[in-house]
Amino acid sequence: MIKIAMADDHMIVRDGIKAVLERKSKDMKIVGDFSNGKELLEFAQEKGADVYIVDISMPVLNGIETTYKLMKARPGAKVIVLSMYDDRITVEKSIKAGAKGFVVKVSDADEILNAVRIVNEGKMFLSQGVSRYFENGLPGGKVSKAKRKNQLTPKEKEILQLIAEGFSSKRMAEEYGLSVNTIHVHRNNIMRKLNIHKQADLIRYAIKEGIAHI
Repeated sequence: MIKIAMADDHMIVRDGIKAVLERKSKDMKIVGDFSNGKELLEFAQEKGADVYIVDISMPVLNGIETTYKLMKARPGAKVIVLSMYDDRITVEKSIKAGAKGFVVKVSDADEILNAVRIVNEGKMFLSQGVSRYFENGLPGGKVSKAKRKNQLTPKEKEILQLIAEGFSSKRMAEEYGLSVNTIHVHRNNIMRKLNIHKQADLIRYAIKEGIAHI
């Protein structure tokens, strides 16, 4: 049985999680239910749980502060942060504080159950919406530009060069004997790998890295 303690200042959220656990799992049990991080920390020091679920925005102690203090009080604690926000900064701060999971509140019930089971096994779980931020590794150091550049395939580097030189997708497709849709797939892969999402920024990157000379 996985023992869970959670803290969220909205009772409706806590009741919702309880209902999900009762309806869809037989291997989980809520052993602590609190409205702020301070109460959760007091419980953790006295009794403890296998997995802690904490809201990012709470009175007294927010989720990041609660996670940080919880990891100090109980090294090795397994924490999942719940948040309405899915921006990179919030996710990185949560993980750096010690969280092993990050779940956005719009996630469905199965994702929360999944997160609990995976984090309980000592693994990392990130909602699909935020996992894209860490395709090159979790926080602990920025990925170097050289490393990002080397992740491009030779074909992607060629296409990036043509993008920087002003070739249209149609002209690139003709150049390589590919469909326009395939060129779009390559372009999207380049943007995803480099974490660059504007064509002007792609052009600047290609010039700076010596991929294109214009």
